[in-house]
Amino acid sequence: MLWDLFCRVIDNHGDLGVCWRLAADLAGRGERVRLWADDASALAWMAPQGAGGVSVRPWAEAADAPPPGEVVVEAFGCELPPAFVAGMAAQTPAPTWLNLEYLSAEAYVERSHGLPSPQSSGPGAGLRKWFYYPGFSAGTGGLLREPDLAARQAAFDAPAWLAAQGLTRHPGERIVSLFCYTDVPVPELVDALADRPTLLLATAGHAARRVGAALGDSLQRGTLRAVSLPLLTQRDYDHLLWASDLNFVRGEDSFVRAQWAGRPFVWQIYPQDDGAHGPKLEAFLGRFLAGAEPGFAAACAAFWRRWNGLAPEPLRLPAEAPWQAQVADWGRRQRALPDLASQLLGFVAERR
Repeated sequence: MLWDLFCRVIDNHGDLGVCWRLAADLAGRGERVRLWADDASALAWMAPQGAGGVSVRPWAEAADAPPPGEVVVEAFGCELPPAFVAGMAAQTPAPTWLNLEYLSAEAYVERSHGLPSPQSSGPGAGLRKWFYYPGFSAGTGGLLREPDLAARQAAFDAPAWLAAQGLTRHPGERIVSLFCYTDVPVPELVDALADRPTLLLATAGHAARRVGAALGDSLQRGTLRAVSLPLLTQRDYDHLLWASDLNFVRGEDSFVRAQWAGRPFVWQIYPQDDGAHGPKLEAFLGRFLAGAEPGFAAACAAFWRRWNGLAPEPLRLPAEAPWQAQVADWGRRQRALPDLASQLLGFVAERR
């Protein structure tokens, strides 16, 4: 089928990152995708190789586009161009129209996933839009996971990849990757990591700037040394997660990729002015830490809350062994669920 996937870049390119992964995943399964974006410039470093079956189109041209495809995906509540919606309404049969929502572990996701929204006015009057929610349980749309992801990870050679980046792990050294927004206690993190030999790999942008400010020009404190990375493609970002022992991630795309990496991870949720990110963080912690040893669960939750500015306690890293065990158990549970693209294809097939 031909899919029209619409994406507006709000900030930080996270929306575009999710949409590109979805577009490439669908195309890898034999679908054709037109990705309409108002700012696709980040794809020049995020996915410079492109993807067969995916064409990237400027958002502004959507009003004069060819007839809509069989499926139209409105990512994260972006409003489609009225002329494009009118073209959808003129088609028989009409395209399957989906609103792909943000990822959340909150209970409302299971209640809302798959609900229809009949359009009674405007250029889409008479059409039906479906709400599609990614999530962490069988009652949701699942998580993005390419069919070949496990095989690629099993074949990954971490020392070779690090060497290709000009990096070498010293004997006994822990590798930590850092991807963050601006408002996190990086100086505290540096102090917490400096208790043992550590290679801190800071991604380009906020993370590299914050680490540079905390460590100065030497990028070193005791046995901790830091490296500022260049912009990485999505595939190489996966490799960074796989090569690291602990991953600090943010937003949605890197959050999901860290879970597939199977390493201990810390999530910085996108901060919202109304404080809605607090309950969202707690909802995920409740799912992720279900069944965990109580001492570890308390330590992990406290670290995550402090990292997100939601608790005053100092940063104290949880114990590694129970953390790794919990991540492995969580990964097994998530891999037992169908992935997002597979479920999307089934959802559309049922409604067509």
